[in-house]
Amino acid sequence: MAGGRGPMNSEAPGTLAVGRVKFFDRHRGEVNSSAFSPDGQRLLTASEDGCVYGWETQSGRLLWRLGGHTGPVKFCRFSPDGRLFASTSCDCTIRLWDVAETKCLQVLKGHQRSVETVSFSHDSKQLASGGWDKTVMLWEVQSGQVLRHLVGHRDSVQSSDFAPSSDCLATGSWDSTIRMWDLRARTPAFFHQELEGHSGNISCLCYSASGLLASGSWDKTIHIWKPSTRSLLVQLKGHITWVKSIAFSPDGLQLASAGYSHTVKVWDCNSGKCIETLKAQHLNPC
Repeated sequence: MAGGRGPMNSEAPGTLAVGRVKFFDRHRGEVNSSAFSPDGQRLLTASEDGCVYGWETQSGRLLWRLGGHTGPVKFCRFSPDGRLFASTSCDCTIRLWDVAETKCLQVLKGHQRSVETVSFSHDSKQLASGGWDKTVMLWEVQSGQVLRHLVGHRDSVQSSDFAPSSDCLATGSWDSTIRMWDLRARTPAFFHQELEGHSGNISCLCYSASGLLASGSWDKTIHIWKPSTRSLLVQLKGHITWVKSIAFSPDGLQLASAGYSHTVKVWDCNSGKCIETLKAQHLNPC
């Protein structure tokens, strides 16, 4: 399942099923991350082979294979306006790419170790990144300049997402905590609050359009939080392996989650019940 806010059917529950599975199989290494474009017409994939791939979603046609990183590509994400995408790598850099011309516009350098996550603000003007150096960096997209260093996590930063208003950034870490950064603050202390409850690495984060925050973890659970009150609304249990990716439906009433066991679960966010379990096993792309 592609990370972030990719296409997800929020129509009547109970009608989802695994149908014809489409394979994007020209990678030369493991696929570490994937993301849909805002219009759902393109799929971006980040590969261990050091390249970023772009695909036409409906046909499965390979549109581009972009090199430039000198190490495995760990994460990728489109900007909300659909004009750019970003990729992160073990080479300690973030690359900003132009979608229309499929060329690299900026190479952002500043992290000391592998960069594991990247997120765009909702106006596409800022970028947040985090990685194995335990730091979060906030960048200006147009200039490629560092705006802030956010320090506080005690271990690698693995996931991130901006709140819908873009005035708050959530980051998840191997230290099993979620940190909420108030980006409106003008003092050196940008740390706002911490959400605790998971017992494993926070592998993925995703805001709903209404401002709820979902977190997926190596502890095999998903938590849905109300950040304004630091309250845990519901805990979703059912995955038998660690949760790799999560995405809200556009109306925020459902959540899809992908586990490392080739299983996608669809949840009712109000009741916390699993609506569907989609499995694609024993499939042969040939």
